Amino acid sequence: MIGRLLLRDLQMLLPGGKGSGARGGTMLPLLFFLAVAILYPFAVGPDAPLLARTGGGVIWIAALLAAILPLDRLIAPDLELGVFDQLALRGVSEEAVVAIRILAHWLSFAPLLLLATLPAAALLGLGSETVRLVMIGLLAGTPGLAAIGVMIAALTASLRGGAALSGLMLIPLAIPILIFGAGSLARGDMNGIAYAGAFSLLLVAIAPFAGGAAIRAAREG
Repeated sequence: MIGRLLLRDLQMLLPGGKGSGARGGTMLPLLFFLAVAILYPFAVGPDAPLLARTGGGVIWIAALLAAILPLDRLIAPDLELGVFDQLALRGVSEEAVVAIRILAHWLSFAPLLLLATLPAAALLGLGSETVRLVMIGLLAGTPGLAAIGVMIAALTASLRGGAALSGLMLIPLAIPILIFGAGSLARGDMNGIAYAGAFSLLLVAIAPFAGGAAIRAAREG
């Protein structure tokens, strides 16, 4: 059952997968990420030292925003269609569904963003050591970003005006990952990445329970 659920979620989230057209916009996070990397040098001008000094932080912000773009498609459509009701009748808990959805969401955007980091880093003129720290940091932090996205999508799926509320809820949860991940670039060490990874794992552990409770409340309400 777990394998079938993961495959179903990936088919809906990955480009070209079954149902990806219905859920739409799966390539949007990647395109948004690259657009930020392309436009940022035009915004700050041809100052190579400035681009190299700030480019890593820009990549982190772009990754954060790209991860949360599909929030309205992560939970709400399945809630409206009664998918969670059907799974509950089959004995699949909401917590398990949310955990699988987090993994599927991460697989749908994180590997693509990691690959896109290389051309983005070239556009921003980042050095090899900075690129290495950015890649390791994103690998550690993106699971937490995926967990935040699915958890907030579950919490706001049944609320009117949930899209606007999602942004307000996301900021305080995502800031620690952003601070520790981008902060490691300024210090040039792995300590910040370790903290970002620890907080990311904490979010991954909490999100299934918070998201599952929210979905259960929406179903019973």
